[in-house]
Amino acid sequence: MLSIGTLAKRTGTKVQTVRYYEQIGLMPEPGRTDGGQRRYGAAELDRLAFIRHSRDLGFPLDAIRELLDLSDSPEKSCAQIDAVAQRQLKAVEARIARLQSLKAELQRMISECHSDRVADCRILEVLRDHEECLSDHKGPDL
Repeated sequence: MLSIGTLAKRTGTKVQTVRYYEQIGLMPEPGRTDGGQRRYGAAELDRLAFIRHSRDLGFPLDAIRELLDLSDSPEKSCAQIDAVAQRQLKAVEARIARLQSLKAELQRMISECHSDRVADCRILEVLRDHEECLSDHKGPDL
């Protein structure tokens, strides 16, 4: 049996994050010692590693919950899991496209700035007026 600190360390997760996952139901309520300390076994270690790796791949918590629920039904088709992964892939591709747009816009702003004075700085000019941009790179925070 593992303490919460050991569990967290083995998975590269913060102790507070483990507690949060328990609060929102991604991790089951752990067993406890007579003194009230949390204790975890191999199944919880495996589950937390799964959650951690899923988060590293950018899956949102709702998708992880869905994947965990599906993994509890091994007789079901893998198609639903594929669909969750496809949604994540599309989200990643959208973020990459947005980042490429941001990169291009920043490169353009920098290349067009040939001023020695702040008053004539093209970068500041573009940052003040989104209409000066060549692409619509607005979107959710990355």
